[in-house]
Amino acid sequence: MNVKIKNRLLSALFAVAAVVLIITFSIGLPIYVRGFYYAQIDSLNLPERTGHTKEEIREAYDEVLDFLTIPGREFGSGVFRWSESGKSHFEDCKVLFDLNIVALIVSLAVIVTLGVLIRRRVFELSRPFGHSILLTCGASTLGFFALLGIIVSIDFDTAFVVFHSLFFPGKDNWIFDARTDEIIRAMPQKFFMNCAILIASSIIIISVGCIVYGIVERRLRLRRESKQD
Repeated sequence: MNVKIKNRLLSALFAVAAVVLIITFSIGLPIYVRGFYYAQIDSLNLPERTGHTKEEIREAYDEVLDFLTIPGREFGSGVFRWSESGKSHFEDCKVLFDLNIVALIVSLAVIVTLGVLIRRRVFELSRPFGHSILLTCGASTLGFFALLGIIVSIDFDTAFVVFHSLFFPGKDNWIFDARTDEIIRAMPQKFFMNCAILIASSIIIISVGCIVYGIVERRLRLRRESKQD
């Protein structure tokens, strides 16, 4: 294979894997860092909202998250009643959570593998417009999610509905009745808004980090090249 073509193809694969890793890592934060939920139990007034103690709410949340993230776990929501419709929605969510962790692991494996190949000089990463490809990854990811964030911030309620319509097409089991699926009282829409803010913040921070790295790396490289001349 032509060296330039090989570099471009593997560079494109690296870029896609990097973007996927940024997104899936950020999505995973509110899922796997359970302290993020625990810290909101009081601020969201969940004991007053649900009529249950802080410990009972934590145990119920843990049971739901165990089902969503640990293979082979049976569904349950602690002291909160649940319906078959509510359970089926969490089963749908589990599919998406599984896809996210698989995509995260695969993208990380791709980046590590390509990183090894780069160190062994099997190929070289392309430099779009003379910059590190990480700058391109960070800028494109930041631009897309900045636009998405603006749209969501304008009307979160509508964005919330659109999100569920896209990822759960033809289903309405995500519309919970608090009388039959009491866990929804412990997971109000404000909590999901905070999850969205955390995910967006993570994407922004990592993307900006990639951009800064790309700028600094280019300046240092040009400085070294000028000294060599």
